[in-house]
Amino acid sequence: MHTYKTKGTCSTRIDFDVVNGKVTGVKFVGGCSGNLQGIAKLIEGMDKEEAIQRIEGIRCGAKPTSCPDQLAKALKECE
Repeated sequence: MHTYKTKGTCSTRIDFDVVNGKVTGVKFVGGCSGNLQGIAKLIEGMDKEEAIQRIEGIRCGAKPTSCPDQLAKALKECE
């Protein structure tokens, strides 16, 4: 299991794993519960690189990042 401390978002942490190149077990701590549960379910089982491509660069209002963007950053750091 990997843990990523988010920066610039309402969520404070993302826990997740990557098994055989697939994203699994995504859990956000804090943030907009319903939306983040939805994102976690949509990403579940998705190829890591496809997930990054789909969610990287998403912004939340005027913020330069978002919870999905922070997940993309976490996935990029994960080997």
